[in-house]
Amino acid sequence: MTANPSRRRRAAPAGAASPPAMAPPQAAPEVTAPEVTAPEITAPPATRATPRARPARATPTASRHGSAEAPRRARKMSAAQAAAFVRTLAAHNPAPRTELNYTSPYTLLVAVALSAQATDVSVNKATATLFPLADTPQKMVALGEAGLAEHIRRIGLWKAKARNVIALSRLLIERHGGEVPADRAALEALPGVGRKTANVVLNVAFGEEAMAVDTHIFRLGNRTGLAPGRTPRAVEDALMKRVPPELLRDAHHWLILHGRYICKARLPECWHCVVRDLCNYGDKVLWPPPRAA
Repeated sequence: MTANPSRRRRAAPAGAASPPAMAPPQAAPEVTAPEVTAPEITAPPATRATPRARPARATPTASRHGSAEAPRRARKMSAAQAAAFVRTLAAHNPAPRTELNYTSPYTLLVAVALSAQATDVSVNKATATLFPLADTPQKMVALGEAGLAEHIRRIGLWKAKARNVIALSRLLIERHGGEVPADRAALEALPGVGRKTANVVLNVAFGEEAMAVDTHIFRLGNRTGLAPGRTPRAVEDALMKRVPPELLRDAHHWLILHGRYICKARLPECWHCVVRDLCNYGDKVLWPPPRAA
């Protein structure tokens, strides 16, 4: 069988250069991935924990039972209910008296003037040393403001009270012969003597039917519904109308003592109140709070 001439490989002509030998294939260069380094993570600087704010302490003005300036106000009692309220207090304390120590209308006037924004106990401690030395206007003026101050420094507002007591003592000597007048206008014209002080002196020293409304009676009149009012004068006027006439002479004492020791500002002690069933206060405290361990 003859081979196909077209498939025969032609011999290279003599003298022709042989084709260059092909270089062996080179290996591909090794490619390495760039080194990746993780970013350095640093912890945030330590911070102090912010202390939790302590809740503010409750103040008298934040009490659930009201405050001196804004006492809780109950529904107004009926006339019969108000009369029974006062009569019940009278039955449990037939002979009430002021807790301020005094020996005369003048020492009573001085003691009441000193008692503004102070307790009767603190005033009695002061007057225990003061009155043996100065129990008349003449002796008080001779003692002088500096001498008086030595006895009353522990009482609130003592500087102003010292000025007022010396000034009113001078006026008593100049205008009233050294005597305390049994007249409201004359009393209220004295330095440091307002309506409440005048009412106490007229009631206690001279036996008049006057109603001195202090913070205790103002709170009591509103909280119980006995004599609700927005001002001390409104409460005073209401009490003068609602207290039975035969009890007006001592009503001031019954009410102030009840407000001071039972119907207290922060926590009314309704669990042993003799007029609890006659009171219109809707938030009565019927059990004493548990004692702290």
